[in-house]
Amino acid sequence: MAVKGRRFQVTEENGSPGGTGLPASIEAAWGLRSRPVKGPKPGLSLERIVDAAVAVAASEGLGGVSMGRVAKDLGASTMSLYRYVAAKDELYVLMQEAAMGPPPPLPALDEGAGWREALSQWAWAQRRVYHRNLWMLRIPIAGPPASPHSVAWWEQGLQALGSSGLGPGDAVSVILLVSGFVRNEALLMGDLDAAVEARGVPAQEVMEGYARTLTRLVDPERHPALSRLMATDVMWVPDEPDYEFRFGLGRVLDGIEALIRERERDAATEGAGRGGGEGGEGRNR
Repeated sequence: MAVKGRRFQVTEENGSPGGTGLPASIEAAWGLRSRPVKGPKPGLSLERIVDAAVAVAASEGLGGVSMGRVAKDLGASTMSLYRYVAAKDELYVLMQEAAMGPPPPLPALDEGAGWREALSQWAWAQRRVYHRNLWMLRIPIAGPPASPHSVAWWEQGLQALGSSGLGPGDAVSVILLVSGFVRNEALLMGDLDAAVEARGVPAQEVMEGYARTLTRLVDPERHPALSRLMATDVMWVPDEPDYEFRFGLGRVLDGIEALIRERERDAATEGAGRGGGEGGEGRNR
């Protein structure tokens, strides 16, 4: 699968020897891999293993997940888990797939909803998933979407852009841009919330303490811009909930809208007399 000029290559070393050639975790997610007819412990299944691992991650973070810990919670031996899950990295993929779930329906594009509304709802839905499962953000990204639910989310993002008129390359770039923004904001806000919780004081009190500290440290000669900022009430007045996400997403969508207008102008110029020559960057994207 080609994604932004790079290829996700699967070999027999990271796939299933003699099988589909896909990584074992992806085979398991799609139900393509045969499973033990019966395990060493009655009732043990891949679904139970994944559910137990998600429960550990939800209560202790991704760092608390190990094959030994999951086996202990299931009342099974660690080795018995390896009949269903080959490695912890494979377990991570299956945990993410279970927690992500399918995307909610998009607004009806055929009933007047435009690409901006559809893509905005897609982004907000993705953010809700991350905030419910912040441990997911700690899983290293090893390749493009390949599990069933992640592919469904990708499909829906592309559908949201269906009325935008963007070419395939631009559409993929937009999806990467928006999903990257959502992921980064969720990670940042999650870390800040965790830091506030660890302090054991209200978030507003933490911000006020930071503002007081910054006021003492900022030198007007060395930090003129910060000094002007601290002379206002910006650092003292709390934002509305979700303000930063709403603000950032709006600016990202503004940029996408500008890209769409640029592509439309390029197409109009080409149609007016530049046909046949080499166009500008990304004309066929």
